[in-house]
Amino acid sequence: MKSTAELAAEQAAFWNGPGGQGWLASIERIERGIGDFGTAALVAANARPGEKVIDVGCGTGGTTWALAQAVGSTGHVLGVDISGELIAAARTHRIPNATFELGNAATYPFAAASCDLVFSRFGVMFFGDPVAAFRNFQQALKPTGRLLFVCWRKPAENPWGLVPLRAAAPFLPPLPRPGPEDPGQFAFGDRARVERILKESGFCALSFTPLDQPVFMGQTIADILENTGRFGPLARAFAEATAEQIEKAKAAIAEALKPHATAEGVRLPGACWLVGAQASSGASAG
Repeated sequence: MKSTAELAAEQAAFWNGPGGQGWLASIERIERGIGDFGTAALVAANARPGEKVIDVGCGTGGTTWALAQAVGSTGHVLGVDISGELIAAARTHRIPNATFELGNAATYPFAAASCDLVFSRFGVMFFGDPVAAFRNFQQALKPTGRLLFVCWRKPAENPWGLVPLRAAAPFLPPLPRPGPEDPGQFAFGDRARVERILKESGFCALSFTPLDQPVFMGQTIADILENTGRFGPLARAFAEATAEQIEKAKAAIAEALKPHATAEGVRLPGACWLVGAQASSGASAG
């Protein structure tokens, strides 16, 4: 079993290597695929003029920009991401009331009791020690502060990720199965685990709202196959596969996606949690 330090080091290496590179290479498709989930999360977060906000796993800064618009010139947003490539892209936005910092949000030295909102769009599932990470967020919040993030539910509830993976798996080297406490895309799918993490971190007044929407995967199956292997679990499998194995895997993925192809693109169901919490039991939900 890997230590939390080893898990954290693996995530840092991944997001400063193939993870960050793959995200940038597929940024338009990714944003189109998860954009509606992010919009719903921003509405639920309800950032207000004058507030100070932390955007955890800010990526290329799209959500940071939206939060900065909401808090206005009297507010400020700090976007933090572990990927140097993604932070470099985020800084090109040059948002007057936002700052982007390269670092691990789990250990970043946030000023205590300094912010009103900690927000994340799919950025909290990758911590080696999630309890320590959320304790860091909790101490950064004012007593009246709040937490809001969106995360994927379980793989079985997310055909957009499961269908291609199941189709390709018989033709590729076996992928290691993540442990129940390992970081990863679907690591926060188990509501009970997330509740435990947040409560141990000091958060209270937890709320879980299911959010189900189709995920845009590509305009055509050919587009999807061109991008397959750039990002996500299949990227790791493809890196260890032969050209013949990859060809067979892509053919299987194409067959599996045919029923989902329409003139408007290929979409499969996606399922998330909108998770909210309060920093202090004496805080109002607002």
